[in-house]
Order: sequence, then structure tokens, then C-alpha cells
Amino acid sequence: MKFRSAVILVIIIVLLDQALKCWVKTHMYIGQEYEVIGHWFRIQFIQNKGMAYGISLGGSVGKVLLTLLRLVAVIIGFFILKRITRLKYHKGLIICGALIIAGAMGNLIDSMFYGLIFSASTYTQVAQFLPAGGGYAGFLHGKVVDMLYFPIYQGIWPKWIPVKGGQPFEFFQYVFNISDASISIGVIAILIFQKSFFKHSQKENK
Repeated sequence: MKFRSAVILVIIIVLLDQALKCWVKTHMYIGQEYEVIGHWFRIQFIQNKGMAYGISLGGSVGKVLLTLLRLVAVIIGFFILKRITRLKYHKGLIICGALIIAGAMGNLIDSMFYGLIFSASTYTQVAQFLPAGGGYAGFLHGKVVDMLYFPIYQGIWPKWIPVKGGQPFEFFQYVFNISDASISIGVIAILIFQKSFFKHSQKENK
């Protein structure tokens, strides 16, 4: 797989991610949701200040640090992607690398620019694009938009389970976005197929 093809894949994923995020941001208020396929697949609008699935670092400094780490990761990722394509590594590894870079890049755009180009989303009104009074936050302080929600199963933990016993249980409870999914798919696929993906490097070392 050529580097140009990998970059095109990155661009496609980022465009899809941003298109959905911008639509949600300008058409939905915080907490609003739509059922897409029955009860188990919904679009639910939430925002978070941190990493995938709502994980975050503390405070404003933590937010800036996280955004800068994403930026560094994307830059390094492109160099690695170019190298593994030049060395003709397994096509699956190149695709996974492109997925991870695209996911990091998609959320990076939110963090860097959304505070500048959108007004604040609230529980009663949707955001405006390029509002006259300016955005809701400064550079590097934008919030990441999440919307994909798959509450496939809801029930109660058995009482014999420590701590959680008798409490409500939901699978899958996280709300995420296309970028999060792209990163997760890329990482999981590498872990599962690593023996096949890294045969190239093993042969070089012999």
C-alpha cells in the first residue's frame, strides 16, 4: 500500500468525523438524542474535555498538554506511516496506522479549533458556526464532540458480584465519535494480528 493511499484514507476518515461533529454541533443541544436503529443505536450529543470515551486530564493546563500531545502524536505518526509504507510492511498494519492517525487528528481538530469557531452548546440551544461574538473558548481549549451511543443491553448486576452487585448495568455505556472508533479499531486490530503484521520486520532481523 502506498503512502498516498494511506493519507487519502486518513483524509476520508477525518472528513467523515468532522462532518458528523459539525452537524451535531449545529443541530443538537447537549443531551439531545435521536434513535437511529431501535433502542440500541442512538445519536446522543455530549462533549468532553479529554481523551477517548470521556477520560480527561485535570484543569486548563492538562487540557493544553493533552492537545499538544495529540499534535506531537499525529506528526510522529505520519513519519512512521511514511516509513512503514516505504519499507512495504503488511497492508493491514499500514491501514491500522492510518486509522490511528486519523482518529488522533479528528479529535485534535476539536481541541484546537472548536472553541474558536463555535458558540457554546447548552442544554437548551444549539451552537452557531463562526458566531459574531467569538467562540466559547480559546485556542487549544475546544471540547471534543461525541455522539455515537450503543446501549445494546441494560440490566442489573447479580447481587453476588462485589461492589457492583444489584446496581444497574449497561453495555455499551460509552458515547464516542468516529475518531475514537477509528483509534480503537486500529489498536485492537494490531494487537490481534500483530504476528502477521510484523512478519516483515522479523524477516529483516534474521
